[in-house]
Amino acid sequence: MAKPRELRRRIRSVQNTRKITKTMELVATSKLKRAQDRVFAARPYANALAEVIADLYSPELAERFPLLRRPKPKPGSTPRVALALLTANRGLSGAFNANLIREARHRLQELESQGTAVDLHIVGRKGVNFFRFSRRAIASQRIDIGENPRATHATELVRPLVAAFESGALDAVEVVFAKFNSALSTPPTVLRILPVEPPAKKSGGASANFILRPSAEAILERLLPLYVENQMFRALVETAAAFYGAQRTAMKNATDNAGELLDGLRRTYNRARQAQITQEIAEIVGGAEALQG
Repeated sequence: MAKPRELRRRIRSVQNTRKITKTMELVATSKLKRAQDRVFAARPYANALAEVIADLYSPELAERFPLLRRPKPKPGSTPRVALALLTANRGLSGAFNANLIREARHRLQELESQGTAVDLHIVGRKGVNFFRFSRRAIASQRIDIGENPRATHATELVRPLVAAFESGALDAVEVVFAKFNSALSTPPTVLRILPVEPPAKKSGGASANFILRPSAEAILERLLPLYVENQMFRALVETAAAFYGAQRTAMKNATDNAGELLDGLRRTYNRARQAQITQEIAEIVGGAEALQG
């Protein structure tokens, strides 16, 4: 059995660790609320964009816009896809980053098994470090966005990819991110943002009766890049919210485990202390009897 002094030292160490994990849990809870509000605030705008594009879309117009056009495979050429992986800069969030990296690796293997060349673009220090350690070529990397993404970040990420897609250098652009369903449900998701998939019209809704000025072509020309940027922005804010949800859960589990460990250490300490006191009493009684004899 460990000595009481060692047990007291371990109890103090676990108590200090529990204070840290509890503080991190509270901080993550506070940041999760703000990140969750950003996710909910971004959804109405995205839905409105999707509805307008769905109303304006027609097969005839699709051939006029590069972002809607489906690239046709050329004989002797290798299809090329840009895969953007969104991870966090920090850990202490359970398997959050590992799950995103695993999903990206699975998608990489799937695309390359089909004979597709893949350009890997990574946002987040955890993803960058993993693929750099794996000696995987990285087309671009960003570690300055963090867990507070802005719309300008999405624009900076998307515009080079849009230009490459319009020029024919890329056949598709996909994003691996954490979809924020709730604080406890953040599954890794692969979303294809280019070519733009025309959103489906709502069934049973009233047919649109718009007077378009200047024209459907001019409106789509402005809306399609905004739609792609918004898709990336939503992926960024949902991943940020998912990170805080995962971190809060991980820190809560760590705090609960520290509490259970403390209970066990205190019981062990009490038994050790009781045994020590009993031994001291026995020694005193034995000494007294020896003096009397």
